[in-house]
Amino acid sequence: MLKSRTLLAAAAAATLFAGLAGQPARAEIICQGVSQVTEEGLITTPWCEDNYLARIAGYNAAAIRNNPNLKADACDAVGDDIRVADICQGLGFRGNDFFRH
Repeated sequence: MLKSRTLLAAAAAATLFAGLAGQPARAEIICQGVSQVTEEGLITTPWCEDNYLARIAGYNAAAIRNNPNLKADACDAVGDDIRVADICQGLGFRGNDFFRH
């Protein structure tokens, strides 16, 4: 009787472990501004930059990531917004025009 309970408990534990091991890892990217939150700290990534630009410009982030022309349009739409100057460098950002006069 003890042996059958031990086997039953082992089988239940193995089934539970197999169920947990079969679950895909959550690969959610968490952004804080233009930076991605990682175990090592914050790192600037194109994914988070696109999310940030989309939020500032009022565009869809997935659309910006998949269409470089739309990203340039978003940069043009924000005009002189210094928050996206680094992201939009060379893509229609006009923020430095003030200093060229």
